[in-house]
Amino acid sequence: MKILLLLTILVLELFSTVIKAPVVSVDYENETVQIKIEKIDVGVSGFVVHHITPERSAIIKSAVVESFDAKRQIATVQMSKFTALQNSALPHGKWKVVVGDSVVLAFGYSRSLLIAPNEEIYYTIAKSVQTQWVHPDLFATLLSFNGHPTPLKEDFEAMADASSVGLLFLYLDQKVYTLDIKSFTILNISEAKLKQTETNLPFYTRVKSISAAWWGAGSARLKSYEPHYYELLVANNKTNKQLYEIIKNSDKKLHYLLDEFEIGE
Repeated sequence: MKILLLLTILVLELFSTVIKAPVVSVDYENETVQIKIEKIDVGVSGFVVHHITPERSAIIKSAVVESFDAKRQIATVQMSKFTALQNSALPHGKWKVVVGDSVVLAFGYSRSLLIAPNEEIYYTIAKSVQTQWVHPDLFATLLSFNGHPTPLKEDFEAMADASSVGLLFLYLDQKVYTLDIKSFTILNISEAKLKQTETNLPFYTRVKSISAAWWGAGSARLKSYEPHYYELLVANNKTNKQLYEIIKNSDKKLHYLLDEFEIGE
């Protein structure tokens, strides 16, 4: 329980405040901007706000921190299409990001989704972390709508858009991985020595059955909990040395994932 208490403190201190920083340069060719910021983690997501007038502004791009130069206190942010607000009634403009606009990061980090292998582990972690939990039943419902009994990264992104969730907590082999739910970047790894007596697939949920599409990625039913979620972690964290060492020292059945990393000697 002490370990989970440390996780609680981490969430409160690092992930509870929305961060706003000014755009200091724009690279239109690579769809990136640079922002002036004291400290930020790579992988934190958010959006770009364009200031139309001093009184009016609009969100025009999604954003993910790509790199951070601590000495210069400059972060490079990758931009992409903003998809969180899909409403044809909303006004649209052909605005471009310009110097002086703002990047808002860690928006939604006060709301979290927890993926756990069974009810006991789910509630043990949920009671130990002070955040606004969005129940996995909602995620299971979204998966059923998409026909994905095996969750894909884009399903987690859709969950973020649908429920304004910013963080994903994922329990795997006595560890809790805290991720930005959109970028799927690992922000923290905490020990959680919990006994796993049973495994619900694809995760703990009260939804009895998730509908499956006829074909395509995610349409097959998940046969094993750990390999699938490790595959998602590795695919989106190929330079994470801590994750590499965890898998290297884990069950040999997972060692096929080591070849997916891009870690220099």
